[in-house]
Amino acid sequence: MRKKNKADLIIAVQELLQKKTVGTQEEIRAALEQKGFSVHQVKVSRVLHKMGAIKINEGDQVVYRLPTELVSITPNDSLKQLILNITHNESLIVIQTAPGCAQFVARFLDQKNDIGILGTVAGDDTVFVAPEKTKQIKNIHQKIYKMLLG
Repeated sequence: MRKKNKADLIIAVQELLQKKTVGTQEEIRAALEQKGFSVHQVKVSRVLHKMGAIKINEGDQVVYRLPTELVSITPNDSLKQLILNITHNESLIVIQTAPGCAQFVARFLDQKNDIGILGTVAGDDTVFVAPEKTKQIKNIHQKIYKMLLG
C-alpha cells in the first residue's frame, strides 16, 4: 500500500464533504483516520480553508460543504440551505449566510412588505436588517427566522 500524500488528503476531504454530513472538524478528522490518514484538527482546518469549504444549514444542523462554485444548486434547493445563523440585538437583525449569498437573501427580504423592516444591507456573507420599529425587533426576528428557516 502506497503512502498517502497531500493530494490524496484533499481528494478524501472533497469526497467526505460531498457524500457525508460532517459538522465539525473533529468528525472530518475521525472519518479521515478511518480511511488511513493520520491528521490533526489543525491540518483539517488548513485543508478546509484551502478548499474554501463553507458551513451551510441542512435540515436542523450546520454542515461543511464545498463552496457553491463547486456544488451545483438546483431549483429544488431551498433558501434554508444558504442561512447559517440569524441573530439580533436591540436595534439590528444580523443574518449570516454562505459566502456569496447575502445579496440574494437581502433582496428576498426587501421584497417582503409585511414583515416590518425598513430595508437591508448585504455584504458577501452577512445581511443587516433594519426594523421599522426597534420595539418590535423580537417579533420581526421571529418572522424572518420562520420565513427563512421555518
